[in-house]
Amino acid sequence: MTQTINRSALFNASCLALITTAFSFSIRAGILPQLGVSFNLSAEELGFINSMWFLGFPISMILGGLFYHIVGPANIMRIAFLTHTVGILTTIYADGYTTLLISTLMIGFGNGCTEAACNPMIADMYSGTTLNKMLNRFHMWFPGGIVLGSLVSKFMTDFSWFTYVTKDQISFLTNLNIIGETGSFTWQAQVWVMMIPTLAYAILFFGKTFPKPSVEGVTSVGSNIKAMFSPVFIFLFFAMALTAISEFGPQQWANIVLSSSGASGMLILALTTGVMAIGRFFAGPVVKALGQTGVLLGGAIFASIGVFLFSTVTGNMAYVAALFFAIGVCYFWPVMVGAVAQRVPLSGALGMSIIGGVGMFSTAIFQPIIGSWIDGAKEVATKAGYTGSSLDLAAGQATLQKMILFPGILIVLFIIFFFWQRGVKPAAGAGH
Repeated sequence: MTQTINRSALFNASCLALITTAFSFSIRAGILPQLGVSFNLSAEELGFINSMWFLGFPISMILGGLFYHIVGPANIMRIAFLTHTVGILTTIYADGYTTLLISTLMIGFGNGCTEAACNPMIADMYSGTTLNKMLNRFHMWFPGGIVLGSLVSKFMTDFSWFTYVTKDQISFLTNLNIIGETGSFTWQAQVWVMMIPTLAYAILFFGKTFPKPSVEGVTSVGSNIKAMFSPVFIFLFFAMALTAISEFGPQQWANIVLSSSGASGMLILALTTGVMAIGRFFAGPVVKALGQTGVLLGGAIFASIGVFLFSTVTGNMAYVAALFFAIGVCYFWPVMVGAVAQRVPLSGALGMSIIGGVGMFSTAIFQPIIGSWIDGAKEVATKAGYTGSSLDLAAGQATLQKMILFPGILIVLFIIFFFWQRGVKPAAGAGH
């Protein structure tokens, strides 16, 4: 007897798994300064730790894309749960730099498994306009989850237990490593929060019947690879490397760079991703009005303005900069993947996995580079006489000025792409 597929439960579990990914991004960004202090790490070392998240993601995403039709989504999600759990626990009980590298790589690997399993699984459960709607709703939970994670991290960092509990209770909670010396939650307590959506998606997936992977187009891997040698795909391949770091670079370092500017780095992250979630919900009408090439070019311009403002303003004006930045990077990821699907359709699901993988891989490469920029800028600012918060602000703004290079190059590339593809009609129906 054929077992009924509970599409609603599978979809909700997929969203919870993506929230785990988002929490691992935003909460880790929130605790980055505390990790630096606890383990005496330089910004460059923190950058290498960050890079492991972005390195594990494309490895598992591409492997999952290649073997999805062999092992199926259920097994890939079992691997995701295992690596998420091991990565989170290893982070909490880390004893130094090397352990943090390994634990972050494990979490990134679990995140990539989530993308590799859930995207095609949703495509196997829905079709037509319903498919597009459900994929958009699924992908909303990455920026949406970052909003939640950012607010949770800020609350746990700023909250003080000293006003609410007795000395004996403080001693008890301190021994459990829940409260730190300042009375706020420890960074380990924040990492424990990641286990909530992790356990929730595992429970919701447990015992469910998964859809059988569609075999349509699976035999054309050779034609997929051949299509990826086309000029359009090669162009998008290199452009994706820059769109990804334009989005994730400033976001991941927001708490460190902006902590001395008079603005909250975690509120900036929450505002940015909140705008992105709303923008992606209304992506359809925007892309229809401006076209893929117009949206990409406009995004590069807005992102450049946003990063420039980040590098010059302080205080509440940083939130204005966040709006420009969010509008700029909002559509980069989904529109780039959509451009591959519709402008290089023969690349298939493999092409979309590769383009997503290169985005994450490039971000992994640039994370320690950005960290070294911060260390170098601090040395220069120190020689110039800056100290304390003024030193951190000068170094952060100098680093952000270098980050303008990423969206700045994209403006040139997307002007070329705009005229190159003018009059070229994208293939219809490439839903995801």
